[in-house]
Amino acid sequence: MDVGKTQRAFTLIELMLVMVIIGALAAMVVPRLVGRSEEARVTAARADIKGNLSLALRLYEVDVGRYPTTEQGLEALLTKPHSPPVPDNWKGPYIEQDPLDPWQRPYVYHYPGSHPPRDYDLLSLGPDGKEGTNDVTNWDAK
Repeated sequence: MDVGKTQRAFTLIELMLVMVIIGALAAMVVPRLVGRSEEARVTAARADIKGNLSLALRLYEVDVGRYPTTEQGLEALLTKPHSPPVPDNWKGPYIEQDPLDPWQRPYVYHYPGSHPPRDYDLLSLGPDGKEGTNDVTNWDAK
């Protein structure tokens, strides 16, 4: 061992100081990120409802002449319905996979709808899975 060279290592105090700094940074950053994943899911549901599924329903309506019935549901966008009224001009599929919301639950679809200005009602039950105030719908102004 060469006497002229000294070994350097972190002391316990230095390590503790680094841990305190990391903890303080985490305490500032984590609260800002909490809830962002839920916000992203709501945004994704809104995009599905007002974009992808709405477009698929409009294309179905252009081809068939009407929207799928409540009983036929959104499955009519994937496979040709066999329940009446059976569409003659079905040219689907209009979507690529079974439509599930970001919480992995089926979207709720009703035709005819009861919320103008749309002819149909389309919604996700939101994070709690129950119909109520945190639903994402095609008739809200957001």
